[in-house]
Order: sequence, then C-alpha cells, then structure tokens
Amino acid sequence: MEEGENEAPAPLPVSSVVERLVALLEEIAAISDYRNSYKKLFFNLSRRIKLLAPMFEELKESKVPIPVSTLVAMEKLNRALDLAKELLLLGSKGSKIFLIKLLWDVIAAHYDKGSSKINYLKCSSEIPSFCLAYVLERDQMMERFQDVTSQLEQALDEISLDEIDISDEVKEQVELMHSQFKRAKERIDTIDMELYADLLKVYNMTTDAKVDPVILRRLTEKLQLITIADLKQESVTLHEMVSDGGDPGEVIEKMSMLLKKIKDFVQTHEPELGFLTATNVGNTPVIPDDFRCPISLELMGDPVIVSTGQTYERRCIEKWMEAGHDTCPKTQQKLFSTSLTPNYVLRSLIDQWCETNGMDPPKRPVQTGKPQSVCSAGEHAKVVDLVRKLSSQNLEDQRSAAGELRSLAKRNADNRICIAEAGAISILVSLLSTNDARTQEHAVTALLNLSIYEENKSKIIFSGAVPGIVHVLKKGSMEARENAAATLFSLSVVDRNKVIIGDSGAIPPLVSLLSEGSQRGKKDAATALFNLCIYHGNKGRAVRSGAIQILITLLTDPEGTMMDEALAIMAILSGHPEGKAAITAAEALPVLVKVIKSGSPRNKENAAAVLVHLCNGEQQQQNLTELQEQGMMVPLQEMIESGTDRGKRKAAQLLERMKRFLEQQEAQSQAEAQSRAQIQEMADNLTGTISSALTLTDT
Repeated sequence: MEEGENEAPAPLPVSSVVERLVALLEEIAAISDYRNSYKKLFFNLSRRIKLLAPMFEELKESKVPIPVSTLVAMEKLNRALDLAKELLLLGSKGSKIFLIKLLWDVIAAHYDKGSSKINYLKCSSEIPSFCLAYVLERDQMMERFQDVTSQLEQALDEISLDEIDISDEVKEQVELMHSQFKRAKERIDTIDMELYADLLKVYNMTTDAKVDPVILRRLTEKLQLITIADLKQESVTLHEMVSDGGDPGEVIEKMSMLLKKIKDFVQTHEPELGFLTATNVGNTPVIPDDFRCPISLELMGDPVIVSTGQTYERRCIEKWMEAGHDTCPKTQQKLFSTSLTPNYVLRSLIDQWCETNGMDPPKRPVQTGKPQSVCSAGEHAKVVDLVRKLSSQNLEDQRSAAGELRSLAKRNADNRICIAEAGAISILVSLLSTNDARTQEHAVTALLNLSIYEENKSKIIFSGAVPGIVHVLKKGSMEARENAAATLFSLSVVDRNKVIIGDSGAIPPLVSLLSEGSQRGKKDAATALFNLCIYHGNKGRAVRSGAIQILITLLTDPEGTMMDEALAIMAILSGHPEGKAAITAAEALPVLVKVIKSGSPRNKENAAAVLVHLCNGEQQQQNLTELQEQGMMVPLQEMIESGTDRGKRKAAQLLERMKRFLEQQEAQSQAEAQSRAQIQEMADNLTGTISSALTLTDT
C-alpha cells in the first residue's frame, strides 16, 4: 500500500461553501418579473429554490461541523444553482415573445448570407418551417428546465439532512421542496399550444391582412402586452435580440408586423381589455381581483412585493409584520426578508384602470427616500420646542417633554415622522439611563411609539438605543419594563435587528418578565421572545435563561391565559438541541398530550410540533412508549382529519413514527419469542440426553 493511500480528503472550507450558497440564493431571490411565454415555469423554479434559504442561513450561524461528503454535495448544489440563475435571468430579461428569440437562433444558424436563403434543416415540405422552429424552440427550453431541475434534485438527494445542524421545521421545508423537484423532474409542464398557434397564424399573414380580434385579444392577454409602455419595451428587447449576426429581412419584418398588429389592437380596443376594465355592475366598476390587496380586499394604492413574490398594499402588510407575523398571509410561506419592493407595474395598471373607469387613483403615502415633514408649521414648532425642553437640565422639563412626545407619537404616523425629523430619538435614548423613573418610562414608551413607523426603526437602532432599552428592561419600573419589551419586539421585526438585540443581553430579562410581569407584561415579553427566537442563535440563549420551565408553568396555569404564547415559543425552542433536552428534563410530555386531546386547533398544532422533536433522537423510544400508553393514536388521527394544515403534517409525522415503533416492538417480541423457543428446545434436548446417559449408567 502506498503512503497516503487511505488518507481522508482535505476538508472543504465550510464557511466559504455556505456563504457562497447564501449569496447565490439572495441573487436568485432578487430576480423577478419574468416576461416570456414560460412565466409559470420560471416562477415555479424560483419559488422552489427560495425555500432553500433558511437552511443555509441556519448553517451559517451553526458551530456544528459539516461532514465532507455533505460539503461535496453542497458544491454540486452550488453549480446547479448557478445554472438555475442563468436560466432565470434569461427569463427576466428576455422578450415576452420569447420563442422568437430561439427561433431566430435556429434561422440565423442556417442563414446563407451569400445566397440570402435559409436552409430549413432539410425539413419536410409538409411541415411548415415556422412550426418546425416552434417545436425546436419548445424542446430546447424544456430540455433546459429539465436539466436544471434534475441537477438540483440530484444535489439535494446527496445532502444528508440528519447530519447537519438545522431545525426540524427547516428540514421539513427542504424535504418538501426536494419532493417537488423529484415530481417536476418526471413531468413537463403543459405549454400553451393555443398561444403558439395564434402567433403562427398572425406571423404568416400579409401586412394588410385583417386579424381576428379574438386572436389578438388572446395574444395581448397571454403575453401580458396590455400597455403601450409594455409594447415599446417588447419592441426594444426583440430588436436587441435579433440585431446580432445576419438579418434575414423578411423574418424581422414579419416579427415587427406581428408586434404592430398587437399594438394597434391595444390602442384601438384598450377599453375592452379585461385587465384594464372590469365588468360594471350598474354604474359601479368591479375591481379586478389582481388589483385588490389580499389582506384588506381593497383597491391597492401602494402595492409592494414581499419575499414570497406576493403583492399587498404597503400599509396592510406592514401592520401584519408589525404584529409579529413572519409568514406570507396568502401562501403561509416564511418571509425570508422584511424588505418590501414597490410593484410599479401593477401600480401603473391600477392607475390606468382608474382613469378608464373615471375614478381617482387611490392615495398613496410617501415612503421612498427621506420622509417629508407632514406637520403643519404650528405642530412642527411645538415638536421643536418639546425637543428643546427634552435637552434641558431641568428634570421637570425633561419629564413633561418626554411625556408629551410619548403622547404625540402614539396618535399618528405624521407625528412620528415630525418627532424623528426634529432629532428627538437620540435625546430620548440618552434619557433611558436617567434615575428618574417617570422620565425613563416616558422615554422608552416614546421610542416604542416612534418605532411603529418603519423608517424610524433603523434610526432607533443606529442611535445605539438597544443597550439602553435592555437597561430599562432590567432595572426600570414594571410599566417601563413591559414597554421596553414591546419596543424590542417592534424593532426585531427587521431580521438583522434580531441578532443585535440578542447579542445585547435582552433575552434573560425578557424571560424574567415572562414570569414576573402583569398579564400585559407577560404577553409583551412572550411576543418579543417569539420574534427574537426565530433567529437560530437566540434559541440557546432563551433555553439557558430558564425559559422552558417558565413556559411549562404557564401551560399548567389553571386560567390558561398564556397558553397560546407559551406553546408557540416552546415549538420554536424545541427545534434546538438544548431546548429539546430541557423540555425532556422537565417531563413536559403529559402536559403536551393533554393539549393534543383538548386544546384549540392552533395549540394542538404547536404541541404536536414539540412532540415531533421529542420523538426524535436519544429519548425517542421512551417518549414513543409513553405516547402509546397515553392512547395518542386516536387524537392524532382526529388532528389529521380536522386540524390546521401544519397540525395535520405534524400529527401525520407522529403517527408514522408511532407505527414504525410498534412494528419494531412487534418484530423484537417475535424475535425474543423465537429465541426463547429455541432455548427451550435446546434445554429439552439436553434433558433427554442426560436421562439417556443416566439410564445407561444404571444398566
């Protein structure tokens, strides 16, 4: 054997692999607005890939080493994602009549500049050359999608999720996405052949020929060329695509003619388009569903896109997120980012629809750039005077000014903008360490009210407020502590702030408040803890601060006023190794079983999520045995039939593990019985042998 033959390969740089994947996924998530005939395919591919982001975000924060075999698989995944990014970029930048681009590639490849003739791949005269090009283009595009899908599925198949440090929720999400890729690999999405036929028919017409308006309407709607701006962009994109290489004049002329016919139809028949004018009932226009916010169901004035690709009215989705939700209201997918991207295309369509129907477009607040002062001159002067008093060395002036600013900031967003513009935030932060309890309480509550306005969150963070808020959380009056907890929750809506707040030492005093506070204080502490523990690095801090024992106390409280919050937090913490160990040590299983049998649907869901974690790992056998003894088969079956969507999945997981456990027990019992029978048979044989020997001896 030669030297070094059995040496293990050098480990790949873990941080480099994971960071590259995180960056690549962020680049893919930023690609949107797919413009071509394969829009559905592009959106499905992008949506599935985005589900990988939480796994690598958790791995980025993890200290647990990743096996070399898994790192090699991740490198393979990186290459597959590079291919996917190229394909998605092609879809976002290409022409809506995308098939013409690849058609052009086919034609240009066989264009003889010398004779100005095209060799149509020796196709049969019975098959129209243009149809052949369509088929070639469609097959090429399907091959690219299938190749990317197959490579992604194979790379994921080689990543062992049980060997890496990710939560069960993320693992479940990746497994779901992996199964989607498996199905997609075996199936080709249906292509709209009607669209191809319509394009072919119009393309082959003469310039002065009249086109059936029904066909033009279908082309306009399916290609989403519904405004003049869309058509101009399409024309520019198309001409850029065909400008490289030779130019068969007849082909480019026909392409331009096709676009012109669509453009003429849009200009002439625009009021009839379903996208721009809805059917009227009496004199009241019916708002198209695509123009309504999924939350308020009202016509959107400031539509924004969230990280899942769904569009909402800005103020509605902001309120949703400020309330502590981290999921998309429509799809229930986790929001990987709190950033909101203006949907200018939809806003333009809404404005056109309003103009067509004689309506004023919805008013939209100023959100971009520096907030404009919306206070009147008198109100602004009042705020400036209060800020001046806030800076005073006179304790009474400080206290009264802080109290008035607290009140003003509570009233409306306009006041929050004015107070921040006047420079009050940094002064309020400095007052968090004051020895005057009332001033301190006013200051932290004023910051809470100011933080409701999204633009102020970053200002509060950058002013260095977090250590001061944590100081109030530890040392302030009960009301100040509770409002400090609410402030931390408000600020932690922004993902990067979760890390800052967790690092500042906020979690132990929040856990204390969860035990010591009033009913409102406990809820403020619970919502803050829940939001902070979404970040994986904060989960261990919460467990080490004694959160599990307090949560179990809240679960067993006869009044049950904090059961919803306690179970939601426990479900998050149970996915962390320290959290699972603490829950097991606290013997919480009987409490969770009781919730499964008699709790609300949401509480059953969270209790089942905790039990899924407990029934995996070292204590699996003991916990599954106890669940079996508690008669959990029937309640879990009922959850599968009537629970929440997530509750059904968790109940199904538990039932599957229980069934496997019972099968293993049965197999073990049979093996033991067989072994006992064999031993008995051997004993009987030995007894017979001894008896025979004794008989011979006597004889």
